[in-house]
Parts: sequence; structure tokens; C-alpha cells
Amino acid sequence: MPKRLILVAGNIGSGKTSLTGLLGERLGWRTAYESVNDNPYLPDFYRDMRTWSFHLQVFFLGHRAQQHVEMWEDPRSAIIDRSIYEDAHIFARALYQMNNLTEQDYRSYRQVFDLVVRYLPPPSLMIYLKAPVPVLMERIRRRARNIETGISADYLSLLDSFYDEWMQDFDLCPLLTLRTDDLDYVHESRHLDTVVEKIQDKLTGKEELVL
Repeated sequence: MPKRLILVAGNIGSGKTSLTGLLGERLGWRTAYESVNDNPYLPDFYRDMRTWSFHLQVFFLGHRAQQHVEMWEDPRSAIIDRSIYEDAHIFARALYQMNNLTEQDYRSYRQVFDLVVRYLPPPSLMIYLKAPVPVLMERIRRRARNIETGISADYLSLLDSFYDEWMQDFDLCPLLTLRTDDLDYVHESRHLDTVVEKIQDKLTGKEELVL
């Protein structure tokens, strides 16, 4: 199979990191993940979102752009947990709507974002993971990450609405949408088999099967 660049998108708790790791292991793809532990702005951001939102978004933009290019230039196929495109279409937009980004900062960020992504090679496939907000909240509660303690159902619902709008017009590359509330690819190998089959069908242009 030729070189592929796969991006995994989805709301917080939708199962992106788990699926990225499992697919990388199963298919021999190189994997890349969201920068959290080495992000210098996250602690300040969670203490004062309004002051640090712009700094955080610019950091993520640079990190994800570099990651996208590195994964594309690697001769191996690669899969990335979280796409650069979500930064603008979902998270920066949410920060702006919640008044944590000023209009001036939001417009400046979008200008730089649009310029950066214009020159990025398009991915081979976008995998969009979707689950109801109550399921997301329960998963977030179970994994008990300190930085996620303030996440509310209202915030997840806002993000979910932005994802729905974005995906309606998404045409950057082939799109595979998976409902993960009824999928347990972590513990059920047959579920992972089904996901792998659907991905391969998408990548080879075969007709999509109903999950």
C-alpha cells in the first residue's frame, strides 16, 4: 500500500488516542499524539483562559503544523491523534464564542492558520469519531485526568455542534465517520477488525459498509 497520512478527529473522550495507538500497532503505521505534557502554556491556560488562549492556540498551531509535515515526509504511513484543522474550526472558535479570545486575536489567529494550512499536504483520510455527550462525560470521568476536571457537558455540546457543522462541508479528503458509543475496539478485537476493514475500504475507494 502506498504512503498514507491519516488524521483522527473527534470531541474530547471520543477515543482518538486509543484508536491511533491500536491502528499504529496493527497496521505498522507511525503514530503521533497531541502535545499535552510538554505544552508550556497549558497550566497557565487553565488558570486564566482569557489571558492565555491566544498563546495556547498559536503554540498548538506551530506544533501541529510541524507534526503534520514530519509525518508526511516520513516514508512510512502515519496516523495522527487530533488534526491541525480542529484547532481553528473547533477549539479556537469555541474560545472566541466563550469570550476567551478577543475578536482581534481570533482574526489574527485565523489569518495565520489559513496561511499555514494552505501549504500543508492534504491527508489521505480523516477519521471522525463521534459519541453522545453523556458517553463522553463518563469516559472523561473514568480516565480522571487533572487537566480535564473542569470540562462540562455544555462545553462538550458546544464542541459537538461545531464538529457537526464542520463535517457537513468537509471536502479536504475522504471522510470516515465512526460512532464510538457502540464500539469497543480497546477490548473487542472484532470491533477493531471492523474499523480496519472500513479504513482500508475508504483508502482503496471501495464502497463504504454500514457499521
